[in-house]
Amino acid sequence: MKVIGLIGGMSWNSSLEYYRLINELVSRKLGGLHSARVVLYSLDFEEIELAQRESRWHDAASVLTKAAIALKRAGADFLLICTNTMHKVADEVGESAGLPILHIVDATGNAIREQGLSKVGLLGTRFVMAEQFYRGRLKKRFDIDVVVPAEDEQAIVQRIIYDELCRGKIRGLSRQSCLEIIEKLTERGAEGVVLGCTELPLLIRPSDVQVPVFDTTRLHAEAAVEMALSGGGTD
Repeated sequence: MKVIGLIGGMSWNSSLEYYRLINELVSRKLGGLHSARVVLYSLDFEEIELAQRESRWHDAASVLTKAAIALKRAGADFLLICTNTMHKVADEVGESAGLPILHIVDATGNAIREQGLSKVGLLGTRFVMAEQFYRGRLKKRFDIDVVVPAEDEQAIVQRIIYDELCRGKIRGLSRQSCLEIIEKLTERGAEGVVLGCTELPLLIRPSDVQVPVFDTTRLHAEAAVEMALSGGGTD
């Protein structure tokens, strides 16, 4: 079994879910007392969030690179960045650390194509929704069209993520707001919805939505377990 390196702490709430899911999946697949071989480097999210807000992406990448190098020294065979947003710098981090990164967009794109969908709605931080590093990869690699909320709705989702979910607050009114935004995306042709923030599955359940929901946290964790057990690589 390969060693999974987790760059976590963005926020720790979703990092906890990664650790739980990965170990549950390994236990389910191998049985007995098996658990995953994992090394975790948990960052101070305050430092990362400030760099995001000030558009200091190179500084944020440097912090993640230091974590990645430490994980490599600790024996990690490949890396997971436990957040959608910081995949904006995933290529830079992977190249600097000299370890493959299992990209969250690829895990998500594969799941969408497996269901035969070609157009999805996307919820996440404003960086994920507004910029091309995420939507562009889905289109280029998987030929998946993406629709995102209007700017005012993006601001609502951003606030819910940073002011509530990253602080461990789960509010019914916020769930309803997100569900109304998702409904508008389906009216615009979205055949499914991507929860493109690893905290959003803490708020929105598949049973809440009438179309397929792609939980990026679970999909990323499932892909990591498959890679750890198969010994496969990434491109």
